[in-house]
Amino acid sequence: MGAKGEAFELTGTVRMIADRRIVVFDQESSDRLPSRGQVAVELVFAGKSSTVVLDPDGRRGHWLSIDGSGPVDIEAESGSSLAFTAQLSGSWPETEVPMDLSAALKGTPELDGTWAGLTPMARWEWVRWVGATKNPQTRKRRVEVSISKLLDGKRRPCCFDLSSCTDPEVARSGKLIG
Repeated sequence: MGAKGEAFELTGTVRMIADRRIVVFDQESSDRLPSRGQVAVELVFAGKSSTVVLDPDGRRGHWLSIDGSGPVDIEAESGSSLAFTAQLSGSWPETEVPMDLSAALKGTPELDGTWAGLTPMARWEWVRWVGATKNPQTRKRRVEVSISKLLDGKRRPCCFDLSSCTDPEVARSGKLIG
């Protein structure tokens, strides 16, 4: 397992799921990570460094979007292998808050201090929980529940499983499609 500050290599294979280009890390690489859930790492590829969050694949491994939908944009064909230099990050990057959750937070000014007082990892968890469904009604309800729970002093979504709650565009029931 990689220790904080210690560089290690992550290798994986590029896959296309729908119109998304991702790299799925091999098991040996994922075993170097401290969690089966989301993991923040400093990633270096082709001389460029980014702090990224690797997502769980639902099969004890990890994946990363490389299609520019996040901080990494790498042109690579499906089936090609990629190697990265990585080290565990000392901090989580800020997440992009989706419009519906952002509007709800802005519409509840008494939460300004609460949201700002959460750790970046906790904000990632709220955003991921809201976004881990394709059903618009479920998503709307999750935004409402998020606001309610935050008003009640909750700092994280209840029963949130970082190892199975993932991007619904590329996963079903917490597992990568295909």
